[in-house]
Amino acid sequence: MCSEVYVSTIASTPDSMSPIEAVAAALEAAAAVFRERHELGRQRQAVIAANPGRQERELLKRASLAAAMAEALHQRGVAEPAASLAADAGVMAVKTAYARWVSQPEEQDLSRLIRESLDQLKVLTSGS
Repeated sequence: MCSEVYVSTIASTPDSMSPIEAVAAALEAAAAVFRERHELGRQRQAVIAANPGRQERELLKRASLAAAMAEALHQRGVAEPAASLAADAGVMAVKTAYARWVSQPEEQDLSRLIRESLDQLKVLTSGS
């Protein structure tokens, strides 16, 4: 995942957006990068699943992405722990959506899967 898309999108969101809304906008923007790459994503995920070293690398990439998004939120004036929590939640939402996306033989709308993951996160945190 190329963090530039995420960071630049967060930086360009309106100040009126909450931290999680800014992260959601970044996830939506990044989803566009994956369009037309479903089969490649499925093949890549199979290689990662079969290789512990690749799994570890994937974890490091996610941690780096979360740190980059948290920093972009800091640049917007978001304090801790809100910046890190929003960034980490976004990484988990995209991870969950991506796993669902590559697990299906037919390509689905990754943006929709990301929104569903974020909606589920809202439900979980609302206590409902």
